[in-house]
Amino acid sequence: MSLLLQITDTAKKLADTVTNLSKAGGTAGDELHFGDLLIKGGVIMIPIALLAILGLVIFFERYFTIRKASKNENNLMMQVRSSVMSGNLQSAIAICKNSNTPLGRMLQKGLLRIGRPIKDIEGAIENIGKLEVAKLEKNIGILGIIAGIAPMFGFLGTIYGVIKIFYDIAQSGNLSIGVISGGLYVKMVTAAAGLFVGMVAYICYHVLNMMVDKVILSLETDAIEFIDLLEEPSK
Repeated sequence: MSLLLQITDTAKKLADTVTNLSKAGGTAGDELHFGDLLIKGGVIMIPIALLAILGLVIFFERYFTIRKASKNENNLMMQVRSSVMSGNLQSAIAICKNSNTPLGRMLQKGLLRIGRPIKDIEGAIENIGKLEVAKLEKNIGILGIIAGIAPMFGFLGTIYGVIKIFYDIAQSGNLSIGVISGGLYVKMVTAAAGLFVGMVAYICYHVLNMMVDKVILSLETDAIEFIDLLEEPSK
């Protein structure tokens, strides 16, 4: 009886050992890295990846450009005001030229028009302002295009994955998870990647537009202050 108990106990221990080894082996073998998952998306992942890289390059380039243009220009306005009030227009023009900022270029154009009617000065400043805003908005529209195209590539990958599933079934004549898994990977990975890239591009597009709107408001405020400064002597 004791021998039977020992055999039973030993068999139980062996069974537990085999079960634990199987679990460990399955976990190690079934581990799927993020890079491997992306590769399973197939060739459709190439244009999605290119769109993601292009979007990031445009976002960071525009972000730092707009951020530089949106820096506080109170010091510039104070220097220009001081030079204009003292009648030293050349000094004010030099200050604006050396600033190398959108506001500096706007004020410089206005200073060069002093002596003409205020309407002409306002028109010159407004035209320069439009050019500066156009420079800030350069390539931002591409992010909007990426936001629309990337999910389309994801949908294209979904169609390609479904076609692959039916093709693999037709070739093998077997309807099993192993046969259809390749197409399912393509279908799901490309759809997820396309949506993700599209959402990120959409967010980046609106973030940059909000930054540009903030710069426009600041430029308009400073331009009004500059026109008021020019009108002060005539009051």
